Amino acid sequence: MRIVTTIKEITNHPLNRSSRIGAISRFVRWQIASRLIQNPIALPFVDGTRLLTARGMTSATGNWYCGLFEPEEMAFVLHALRPGDLFVDVGANIGGYSIMAAGAAGADVLAIEPVSETFGSLQDNIRLNRLEKTIEARCCGVSDAPGNLRFTTDHGCQNRVDNGDGGSTAFVIVDTLDKICPRVPAIIKIDVEGHETAVLKGGSRLLTSPELQAVVMENGSDDRADMIIAAGFIPCTYDWRTRTLSPANIDGLDTIYARHPEALTERCRVARHFNLVNGTV
Repeated sequence: MRIVTTIKEITNHPLNRSSRIGAISRFVRWQIASRLIQNPIALPFVDGTRLLTARGMTSATGNWYCGLFEPEEMAFVLHALRPGDLFVDVGANIGGYSIMAAGAAGADVLAIEPVSETFGSLQDNIRLNRLEKTIEARCCGVSDAPGNLRFTTDHGCQNRVDNGDGGSTAFVIVDTLDKICPRVPAIIKIDVEGHETAVLKGGSRLLTSPELQAVVMENGSDDRADMIIAAGFIPCTYDWRTRTLSPANIDGLDTIYARHPEALTERCRVARHFNLVNGTV
């Protein structure tokens, strides 16, 4: 039943609707290859970049199945960034957003990943794509104050600040966004599994900087949305087909917060097209 559910999700993905057979083919090929080859496999990604992927890396396999696992947010990052911009990836995991931003869009990247084993995979992907000069990777956490926090280490892409629910954990050095960032980024992506409010509090200087154009962030039940809206951002959805940002209610898993949606829309509309495993965006 799980396989049937996965195939339905893949074939219904918006980037696969015109090529469902190709999507199923990629799924079957991965299931076979990942069982025969015990080491991570370099899968094609955006514009000639690749991601080293092993079984259980759901975001990475999602990019292989669907082109862009999160089409709205990932296409926005591709279209909005330019060479010379700084993209900050908080909770980089194995580097999907970072590799895409640096290797395809040509931006400078600060990739932050707290879990040492996952950080090793991030470094492997940076080396695979020869992006050592473009991506600065830091193995640390981000919070509202410098210090140490205990993180889970056995939850894969959902590792987070430990809330006492069991499993393997480790202490990690943490610092604030305001201190870590070498300059004001154009876009910040925050995916820290519930610790977003603390991350925002530690980045109050950056949030109020007019140079920061957008924040891509997971939604939650706390006051994180109020904080970022108070800093001058508007929650939006992004239509990658028309390359349009539109103000929207905060009702999805992730939201793009844009400082000037109309200006960003124009920036996205003139961006070039990017090649995926299943088409272009």
